[in-house]
Amino acid sequence: MSEATVIIHVRFAPDGSVTEIGERPEGVTAQLWFNRLSDDAQFNYQSLSGGRGVFRLPRDLVDSLKAKTVH
Repeated sequence: MSEATVIIHVRFAPDGSVTEIGERPEGVTAQLWFNRLSDDAQFNYQSLSGGRGVFRLPRDLVDSLKAKTVH
């Protein structure tokens, strides 16, 4: 049985800052959550057109990074 993959969508402003991102923990800014994912899972990121991108990550990694970011 394969592990569940979470797709986290990211949307950027024209200046490159993050305006929206999925799976963001409560109380954490979109930019901080993107920075955490970029630091710990940069090889799972895909750039898309139109100021967008996605991270494809295993569920357990997403949960671990959320806990690491909040605490």
